[in-house]
Amino acid sequence: MTWLITGGAGYIGAHVARTMAEAGERLVVLDDLSSGVPNRLPEDIPLMQGSSLDGDLLKRVLSEHAITGVVHLAARKQVGESVAQPTRYYQENVGGLATVLEAVAGAGVKRFVFSSSAAVYGNPDVDLITEDTPCAPMSPYGETKLAGEWLVRATGRAHGIATMCLRYFNVAGAASPELADTGAFNIVPMVFDRLTRGEAPRIFGDDYATPDGTAVRDYIHVADLAEAHLAAARRLAEGASGDLTVNIGTGQGVSVRELMTLVSEVTGDPRQPVVEPRRPGDAPRAVASAALAGERLGWSARRGVPEMVESAWRGWRFHHPGTTTG
Repeated sequence: MTWLITGGAGYIGAHVARTMAEAGERLVVLDDLSSGVPNRLPEDIPLMQGSSLDGDLLKRVLSEHAITGVVHLAARKQVGESVAQPTRYYQENVGGLATVLEAVAGAGVKRFVFSSSAAVYGNPDVDLITEDTPCAPMSPYGETKLAGEWLVRATGRAHGIATMCLRYFNVAGAASPELADTGAFNIVPMVFDRLTRGEAPRIFGDDYATPDGTAVRDYIHVADLAEAHLAAARRLAEGASGDLTVNIGTGQGVSVRELMTLVSEVTGDPRQPVVEPRRPGDAPRAVASAALAGERLGWSARRGVPEMVESAWRGWRFHHPGTTTG
């Protein structure tokens, strides 16, 4: 098989590409490089620069490289930005997906893995979120991921494409420093960014009905997430049919205050976080049930939160030479 990975030069995409390549899969990457970095990829993986909205380019790539499966990660993913720019998010996340699926169906590609998100669930009042938990997204970003799942399944049924939708929880860490998240939009690099600018990290709300009053989240190491993509791709390559939607998480909750304590230990920065008011829409608890991924994909997370934070910190210092804290 030959897999096309859209968004494969991004933070998550590059981890997926490297993991699949190291496992012997043949790959081609399509990325518009708006946030992707070419040198994250091994030199022997062809990189096609372009947008998932470019139908002609997609058709050409699928044909010229004899693509037999697609892993679609290309998307915008900032919740706050999606609130401010909903039309952009719908155009790129849903419109781009529709263009990819149209090209896939036209080329007769029969295997498709879709990068979804736990944002599809919104704010459920449950101890563990299962795949059957009702979806009620609270941001345009989450809406685009849920609409994307609908579109993937409908296209799969219409054209006989076997599909998988992977709902990620909170991604952190790095398999190696050069692959680390270079942005400051997810919680761990956001904390690193504030510390290196001489500012205390922030906790949004400490009055939740949780053990220490701060929100509880399920953090998944990006290397584990990449291995989940490999497992999904191989399951499809083995002949799995129909559609499957699975959570990609650990099943273990970590509070924001616990995470801040761990960051302080790893960085050696003693500054205590400042508490600010809750952000609208933040759930008190969002922890995955990862049982279905184990049953259907033979996958489970192998890395813990300390390893996530330590690897993320090594990556942050790699991309920000001279970083000091405290």
